[in-house]
Amino acid sequence: MKKLLFLFFLSTFSLVGQEVDLSYYLPQNVTYNKSIPTPKSVIDHEVGEWHVTHDKLAEYMKVLAAASDRISIEKRGKTFEGRELYLLTITSPENHKNIESIRKKHIDATNDATIDVSNDPIVVYQGFSIHGNEASGSNAALAVAYYLAAAENIDAILDNTIILFDPSFNPDGLQRFSYWANTNKSKNINPDPNDREYKEVWPGGRTNHYQFDMNRDWLPVQLPESRARIASFHKWLPNILTDHHEMGSNSSFFFQPGIPSRTNPLTPQMNQDLTKEIGTYHAKAFDKIGSMYYSEESYDDFYYGKGSTFPDINGSIGILFEQGSSRGHAQETVNGVLTFPFTIRNQFTAALSTLEAAKNMRTKILKYQQDFYKESRNTGSSKAIVFGDEKDAAKTYHLAEILKTHQVKIHEVKSDFTENGKTFKKGYSYVVPMNQKNQRLVKAMFDVRTTFKDSLFYDISAWTFNHAFDVDYAENVSLAKAGKEITDLKLNAGTISSKSNYGYLMPWNEFYTPKALNAILQKDLRAKVSMNNFKNDGNSYDYGTIFIPVQNQVLDADEMYKFLEKTALESHVKIVGVSTGLNDGIDLGSNSFKAITKPKVAMLVGDGIAGNDSGEIWHLFDQRFDMRLTRIDMSYFTRVDLNKYTHIIVPSSRIGKDAIEKLKAWTQNGGVLVGYKNTAKWLASNKIMKLEFESPKRENIEGITFENKSLKSGAQVIGGAIFEANLDRSHPINFGYKDNKLAFFRNSTMFIKADKDSYNNPIQYTSNPLLSGYISKENAKVIKNTVPFKVQRFGRGRAIVFTDNTNFRAFWFGTNKLLMNTIFFGDKM
Repeated sequence: MKKLLFLFFLSTFSLVGQEVDLSYYLPQNVTYNKSIPTPKSVIDHEVGEWHVTHDKLAEYMKVLAAASDRISIEKRGKTFEGRELYLLTITSPENHKNIESIRKKHIDATNDATIDVSNDPIVVYQGFSIHGNEASGSNAALAVAYYLAAAENIDAILDNTIILFDPSFNPDGLQRFSYWANTNKSKNINPDPNDREYKEVWPGGRTNHYQFDMNRDWLPVQLPESRARIASFHKWLPNILTDHHEMGSNSSFFFQPGIPSRTNPLTPQMNQDLTKEIGTYHAKAFDKIGSMYYSEESYDDFYYGKGSTFPDINGSIGILFEQGSSRGHAQETVNGVLTFPFTIRNQFTAALSTLEAAKNMRTKILKYQQDFYKESRNTGSSKAIVFGDEKDAAKTYHLAEILKTHQVKIHEVKSDFTENGKTFKKGYSYVVPMNQKNQRLVKAMFDVRTTFKDSLFYDISAWTFNHAFDVDYAENVSLAKAGKEITDLKLNAGTISSKSNYGYLMPWNEFYTPKALNAILQKDLRAKVSMNNFKNDGNSYDYGTIFIPVQNQVLDADEMYKFLEKTALESHVKIVGVSTGLNDGIDLGSNSFKAITKPKVAMLVGDGIAGNDSGEIWHLFDQRFDMRLTRIDMSYFTRVDLNKYTHIIVPSSRIGKDAIEKLKAWTQNGGVLVGYKNTAKWLASNKIMKLEFESPKRENIEGITFENKSLKSGAQVIGGAIFEANLDRSHPINFGYKDNKLAFFRNSTMFIKADKDSYNNPIQYTSNPLLSGYISKENAKVIKNTVPFKVQRFGRGRAIVFTDNTNFRAFWFGTNKLLMNTIFFGDKM
């Protein structure tokens, strides 16, 4: 079908220096209720004159809700920085009187396809600016909310629609960006792209507090902002969800559908058909105001962790809007000067065209949602899946927590059983019946896919959750294995077996053992790590078991017991009091128990450092393990005395020679340097590590046209796939892992050759490593038997490198412990 494309030159771009009032955004020939406050009357500036700060945006929404019987407002939680997460419900006053019965019937209709929905309102979730520096969305929310509250003669929309209105998906990022744009605004607006206004300082306003891209967290739901909106989503199951973004300044306006060949195969075709029909309403609205737009290009509907795609696997229709960004108040582009008010007007227009489409397509879309869930129930299996880790209850719990957040029914294991050679232990495993309403979502979460229609992806091509969490997993399990359904999911409490006058042992398998060990060391207690397996009192202990002797400590035996009891409880780990140091294997007094140094860890941040990667590491230390992490900005790094730090982490980076020389000297003097991704290149080029890299051979590209040249090169990108590696569990980097294989996420094409001595390859990809996701034939030939990790002595210190992020998007729990092993045991590698 012909692509929607409109190429008028935009005279409206030339608004630089001109004052724009509210009428610029609003439809013509509409009257407004004068008792409803305008945005300017509350925030003290016109929409688009300044970038609205989140506090002003929130204040206007509260004032609007108080003034209008069309609007109610609720608090759903707070961001990491303590900002409220508001949701407005906008509909007719009559609907508000019956809102809970409307919601209940709407949900009931997804459970019973015989319920007549022809007279029911459609539910539309409108969300703005999940990337804080894509600010035209949240600024447009001011005008959209005013219109819906004050416009007269819009009863047809309000009577037939429940609008869930989320004015700011990302309050912390929006606040950060608005501060930047406003503090750098000139009275005489300068549209030169080189002006400081358009060059945010690191890390920019795109992300939330911990520098996460929140538009990748709809499925993993690891962040408070995500959990709030996902709770609202499942409470209502909206029929349409819109997600307002920005893109490069030289672009126009994009609306979905995206590239058809890049739609996830689990998404029904009818979803895309309806999306395309909705697109005709956007086209009509943009034609009317003379704005350029395009569709069916650039973007896709593959990864279900995005706002435009997550709804598609939940019976809804997700729609992405991308507006060319002014990034400040006005900027020169290939299309002329792009002003902030113009970008806001386009977002406003798309918001209203969505509501027009919802009104006119209401019955059709409501019926589609009913059919989606009817088919889900009819195609569900009578079997179940089971996942777990017999030595790590916490990691397994957090996977179950995601499922529960998405209202997936899970059951405890009735009793311990073995399936496919794996033990699924009660309290450490969960059963998920596949004859339930959300079984399509479950399939999407555990999907394994290695063949694709298209070789290009806007985001990752694999996210298989059992691999992400490194849990044992089995499909087609009998429901007879399921115990009672879990309605109140709780993490197992930590315990200490008994008081000891000799010492305590803590296995290193549980996810939160780093938190416990850090608490022990910060208390100035001595602790040692076992370099071998052993048995004590008939119990088996793996490599990496922590031994805390009682004698010669800063606490006496009674104080130590009380402290360790509290630590075990807070960290959800098991600590065992022992009465003897005589073991089967190495004894507790053996030199094979190595003393652990209390770590003091720093990480480089700032210009040249990957913001997402560094933020994910910061989040891991701060939120998961309660460990202090000193973040040293590159702007003053060369002036910092590094001698107080035992470890320095360098995320993917581009740093200067002076900084490299400083790190080199510090490492030679005994420090542990931990690098990620392209850090490997400068570690090798500066002779800190001896690394050899593999590269794919360039294949013949005859027959490739100029038009398709970028597609050929793009197909060589590993946008995000999962690969299997063999582990040498005796090596300290692998302490705490119970299996000899581990799934790694990678989104780079950096391949390091294995060492000729196998003991120097404690982690090595298998000869056929692809578990899930896309990799080109050329890269597939190269990756086999390469290594994603290397450690080498450098002077008195250690240099350690990972080719990929072990903490990806906070949900790759399975490889989190690798970084912690470098922190506590790096000097023993």
